[in-house]
Amino acid sequence: MFLDLKPRRKLLTSALFTAIASFALSAATVQAQSAYPNKPVKMVVAFAPGTASDIIGRLVAEKLSQSMGQSFVVENRAGAGGTIAAEAVAKSPADGYTLLVSTAALPVSASVYPSLKYDTAKDFASITVLTHSPLLLAAHLDFAPKSIAELVTYAKANPGKISFGSAGVGTSHHLTGEKLKMETGIDMVHVPYKGSGPAHIDLMGGRIQLMFDNIVALMPHVKSGKVRAIAVSSAKRHPLLPDVPTIQEAGVKQFETVAWFGVVAPVGTPNDIVQRLNSEIQKALQLPDVRKRLIDSGSEIIGNSPEAADRFLKEEVAKWSVVVKAAKVTPN
Repeated sequence: MFLDLKPRRKLLTSALFTAIASFALSAATVQAQSAYPNKPVKMVVAFAPGTASDIIGRLVAEKLSQSMGQSFVVENRAGAGGTIAAEAVAKSPADGYTLLVSTAALPVSASVYPSLKYDTAKDFASITVLTHSPLLLAAHLDFAPKSIAELVTYAKANPGKISFGSAGVGTSHHLTGEKLKMETGIDMVHVPYKGSGPAHIDLMGGRIQLMFDNIVALMPHVKSGKVRAIAVSSAKRHPLLPDVPTIQEAGVKQFETVAWFGVVAPVGTPNDIVQRLNSEIQKALQLPDVRKRLIDSGSEIIGNSPEAADRFLKEEVAKWSVVVKAAKVTPN
């Protein structure tokens, strides 16, 4: 009597080939990651060409192309408050070749749009926050209140008689106004526009009394004396307008909102790729020409770690969720 060793040999041979294949795949993955990037990288911008996110995205993409030896190509995918671009990136392969230039619209949309096909807090790997920029609250010249304290007093005496404009429903400009209403107990009427330009025209013309917008966008009108600066939304005063107080200084405790820009990738992107991108972006942000351009535009350069950027994103999701629910904001 003897044992038939053929089945055992086949089993051992199969196991050997499986191990070899697994090792080869693992080695190939490691080699591909270590060679990153070995093909062009797509940076998706959720808004139209010429917008702030597009300008900053292209500035960073240009520097990464130079430092990493591969093209970083900006692709504009505007629409639905930035959710079209965010969904496209969230569902892309987690290989570092598709990135999203993130903005405050990313956490805001998590609450404004109830039927998203991605989870903002879970489906992205943060790489870094690029910049922060405060919002400026500006008023028509004939509007009587000249400070936040006077605004609150006036609004409480005239509920529903103040209108404030924004660049659209669900934007950080809109929700900063809603946050001010919520935290001071005042009643103002929101008037949405299709972009900041038309809102600026109506603010200068007196058809609306107030507006929050990016500080640089309103600066020309402030300097020309066509609107009056009342307060900034950041925790500290801004160097471009050192005489304009913060909303916190007026007694609205811990009030802080900022327009911001960052970079995220699909969750599951290998950590070494995330860290490499973070390192290269931080180097780019310290280049003299990049620093000058960003600072001149009113931005504060951040360039934080992936871990800090991820904490910030989750905090933004939680913060805006409270405001969206209180104001009962729904998409257009």
